[in-house]
Amino acid sequence: MATFAVSGLNSISSISSFNNNFRSKNSNILLSRRRILLFSFIRRRRSFSVSNVASDQKQKSKDSSSDEGFTLDVFQPDSTSVLSSIKYHAEFTPSFSLGKFELPKAYYATAESVRDTLIINWNATYEFYEKMNVKQAYYLSMEFLQGRALLNAIGNLGLTGPYADALTKLGYSLEDVARQEPDAALGNGGLGRLASCFLDSMATLNYPAWGYGLRYQYGLFKQLITKDGQEEVAENWLEMGNPWEIVRNDISYPVKFYGKVIEGADGRKEWAGGEDITAVAYDVPIPGYKTKTTINLRLWSTKLAAEAFDLHAFNNGDHAKAYEAQKKAEKICYVLYPGDESLEGKTLRLKQQYTLCSASLQDIIARFEKRSGNAVNWDQFPEKVAVQMNDTHPTLCIPELLRILMDVKGLSWKQAWEITQRTVAYTNHTVLPEALEKWSFTLLGELLPRHVEIIAMIDEELLHTILAEYGTEDLDLLQEKLNQMRILDNVEIPSSVLELLIKAEESAADVEKAADEEQEEEGKDDSKDEAVKAETTNEEEETEVKKVEVEDSQAKIKRIFGPHPNKPQVVHMANLCVVSGHAVNGVAEIHSEIVKDEVFNEFYKLWPEKFQNKTNGVTPRRWLSFCNPELSETITKWTGSDDWLVNTEKLAELRKFADNEELQSEWRKAKGNNKMKIVSLIKEKTGYVVSPDAMFDVQIKRIHEYKRQLLNIFGIVYRYKKMKEMSPDERKEKFVPRVCIFGGKAFATYIQAKRIVKFITDVGATVNHDPEIGDLLKVVFVPDYNVSVAEVLIPGSELSQHISTAGMEASGTSNMKFSMNGCLLIGTLDGANVEIREEVGEDNFFLFGAQAHEIAGLRKERAEGKFVPDLRFEEVKAFIRTGVFGTYNYEELMGSLEGNEGYGRADYFLVGKDFPDYIECQDKVDEAYRDQKKWTKMSILNTAGSFKFSSDRTIHQYARDIWRIEPVELP
Repeated sequence: MATFAVSGLNSISSISSFNNNFRSKNSNILLSRRRILLFSFIRRRRSFSVSNVASDQKQKSKDSSSDEGFTLDVFQPDSTSVLSSIKYHAEFTPSFSLGKFELPKAYYATAESVRDTLIINWNATYEFYEKMNVKQAYYLSMEFLQGRALLNAIGNLGLTGPYADALTKLGYSLEDVARQEPDAALGNGGLGRLASCFLDSMATLNYPAWGYGLRYQYGLFKQLITKDGQEEVAENWLEMGNPWEIVRNDISYPVKFYGKVIEGADGRKEWAGGEDITAVAYDVPIPGYKTKTTINLRLWSTKLAAEAFDLHAFNNGDHAKAYEAQKKAEKICYVLYPGDESLEGKTLRLKQQYTLCSASLQDIIARFEKRSGNAVNWDQFPEKVAVQMNDTHPTLCIPELLRILMDVKGLSWKQAWEITQRTVAYTNHTVLPEALEKWSFTLLGELLPRHVEIIAMIDEELLHTILAEYGTEDLDLLQEKLNQMRILDNVEIPSSVLELLIKAEESAADVEKAADEEQEEEGKDDSKDEAVKAETTNEEEETEVKKVEVEDSQAKIKRIFGPHPNKPQVVHMANLCVVSGHAVNGVAEIHSEIVKDEVFNEFYKLWPEKFQNKTNGVTPRRWLSFCNPELSETITKWTGSDDWLVNTEKLAELRKFADNEELQSEWRKAKGNNKMKIVSLIKEKTGYVVSPDAMFDVQIKRIHEYKRQLLNIFGIVYRYKKMKEMSPDERKEKFVPRVCIFGGKAFATYIQAKRIVKFITDVGATVNHDPEIGDLLKVVFVPDYNVSVAEVLIPGSELSQHISTAGMEASGTSNMKFSMNGCLLIGTLDGANVEIREEVGEDNFFLFGAQAHEIAGLRKERAEGKFVPDLRFEEVKAFIRTGVFGTYNYEELMGSLEGNEGYGRADYFLVGKDFPDYIECQDKVDEAYRDQKKWTKMSILNTAGSFKFSSDRTIHQYARDIWRIEPVELP
């Protein structure tokens, strides 16, 4: 139990004694609270002004008052006021009972204290945006992988010192208190972490922006590693409450499912009946770094009103029926990415996506109307609102915006469609066909009947555009275009398009017939009598023939363009995004080229101006300064200031000192201290003891076949086998000691990925207990990988593996974090690896493997039976099959790497093809690591070259090129 060191008192362990002394001797708490209340009052009365950073122009609020001189930094907390605030919250906003002040309670009181400061800036930010009526960007994402908030918040506020001092006086360290915070379980991988980095940059750069997501009660899952591999249990991150969120009970919106569409006498459509739920807003403040701007992440939770509880059924003993409606509503926000193998799972995922879109769009529109006052001009909507869809999950915001504009606000289709196209934009995050969402047309029609009608209208617009572009002469070409570009796949062609195609076919038939008749005319006898007789005799026959010809034209068009009875009817969400948005961007240069040349090539030909690249980035605050403070201090010392935290170009200045022995010594010391933290983490999480003198080799990312954790572990098995074949002296001479660290979750229904996790842990169990190998090789799988684990692993890593099959990783962001922290990368020319290698220098990146343009040819070669596997690869497979790593049957895993064709076979991800190049590249890694001076220089040059990969740069580009918003700086 901690003790309090309060002025004039001995240490106190009793909370009751603390309370008495608090009341009698620490009245400065109340003073501090009064200051806050007074400040809040002053803030409401004073006038507002804004600095437009982009143009350096000053905008003045229309209002003015005598309180012009008051600003947001009237009161800057120091350690004394922080201490008082923490004590205040310990007593007056307690989440725990009286009597003890242990670490969990210390965390909550500290977080609530920080939240006070955030709320002041938060409220001021949005009151100011309301007054200025600035254009605002809204970022919709199914994931926000925030991580812990405490250290990030006080770091951005510049209050790390005061909070550390205050907690020391209370008997705790800031780091111990921060470790009490659970990671917010609102995301899984790079998609969600990118979204969170973007929010940090939006706030830091003073952009008027907002995030929208869902408040998942149980997250994705908590990963346990047992003798059977990965097991999943529910996350419990909300079990003790979340001090960072504020429920907005006054902000809720109805969300509807099922029902039917009714057309009124005026032609306006109404979506009626069905199942209704309520989405309630939970707001989380996002502070910028060294700025007063604090933006909002609004998360939706779902519920039903109390009257939906069937009290009659409950009292009759039918408890399940009584609570059925509530459970249906609440379960929408239970789990991130629920299993979708079943119809129920698919329906739940679709409900999640629509809930996010509907609640968010209703909220955005309500805010627009409020700011517009009595004169709402809907044509101005895109001038005030930018909606960014983070991947295809928020696609339903397109038909939802159209539905609200047409059915609720009374706009015409033409006006609503133009507004929507000018408002929404789409970020593509994948080239994997299975990740480009396709929903069942039938399911979507049942769940969201009005939206399917609207999507059909968009599809019809697209078809007319395609016909106008390519004509109707070549039906085979037209069929090819429609197959590649339609939103509604294998669904009936709209009647307006069908009529055009039939008329075109009839015209073509008439032309052909006229030519035939002309030819026949030349050969006819020009006897007048016979001609008259023929005309009289065949008049009725010609009429009948014409009818048959018309019917034949219709049949032909329907045969070519009609739905196939044995194929599913699906809605292509990515196509809907591309057609409806004014911008489509990839997330790395190579990825954006693949998007244009392959994934959406037909759309690119039609609308080249839509397509852009926005290479991803990460926030240097969380991912270097706050998680790696010792190295950050070194960087600040050698670059002359901490300006690099907001101007990462200054990191490049490290290049001129890369050979400096003093810098190298400080660099190695920081890395060594961070490695000790990893040693402690591994011991805590797995029980394994590893040597800090070994190279720390890390691969942490979602478990997926294309990310090729299998290639990594096969390389480790090869290394282990070769070690076993050598004498102890030969081993030490040949191999650099390594600790090979894995982390990441396999989706619960992704069986092959779970086999990979099981295999890694089995290899570790064998290698780590082999006395002949000792510290020369360790294999560790860190369970339940999350942001907090990454914040320990990344600063202490020395080699990081980014080894996906070329052309399959859109970007990656962990590669940026590793490079920023001075970790060397081994990888393929895939995603952002290409640009990282360009920036850090080719000699400071370990490159191997086939390139993206070669992949299709290599797969074709494999299918034709021409591929000959490397003997070392075959040797590894044979070694695994001896049972050296246990009795588990790995034939399904081995089988995926064998054969020349078939689902789940033929080594689709080219592990065998790249294996020899990979292990030879690993020999170069060992060679480089032996020369620590050279390795340290390479490490410094990685950090120096990482400046491009700040999310600040990315957000500036989004704001300028897509959202067209300007920074707005509070006075």
